[in-house]
Amino acid sequence: MKSVIFGSGILAVAAGIGVYAWQSATAPGPCGNTSVAGAAIGGPFELVSETGETVTDSDVITKPTLVYFGYTFCPDVCPLDTMRNAIAADILAEQGIDIGTVFISVDPQRDTPEVVGAFTDNFHPDMIGLTGSPAQVKAASDAYKSYYRAVEGDPDYYLVDHSTQTYLMFPDTGFATFFRRDNSADQVAEITECFVGQMT
Repeated sequence: MKSVIFGSGILAVAAGIGVYAWQSATAPGPCGNTSVAGAAIGGPFELVSETGETVTDSDVITKPTLVYFGYTFCPDVCPLDTMRNAIAADILAEQGIDIGTVFISVDPQRDTPEVVGAFTDNFHPDMIGLTGSPAQVKAASDAYKSYYRAVEGDPDYYLVDHSTQTYLMFPDTGFATFFRRDNSADQVAEITECFVGQMT
């Protein structure tokens, strides 16, 4: 599977409504994090939860939350990234810090609410799985400047190219930072803890 991985330097990604530049910060931020140059990240969305309810961003981002776009048929990166995020949440829970984890499917054709729910339940009991109509998923992806594209092939076994960053979002202030695939669970937890400390 081909996945778009955001690292240091600038990587321009065509994402439907435009081309966005992602860039590592030239100097570490106060939490040792990377930052994104360019347009604001995140915003309102309306999707369908794993229970079949229509929800908005304010319904699911009620505390510091790790948000990831992927799909359940993903053979490699999605399970690893999702597990990493779940482990980071558990590390923080042991320190008394409550964060949320959200998985947003970019494969609405196959990922029904039931399928997404079964997937997220495998990683963390509190992880929220979201899907929706193609239009709803695209709107959410556009808001987060993420990328996805279904690869033509077998209608049941096709793959989806997609970006793999995880976003740290806060309910009141929105986007804080993003994590790359090479960030470990310990790093995600440490940087998230720093941001939580700054917000309190």
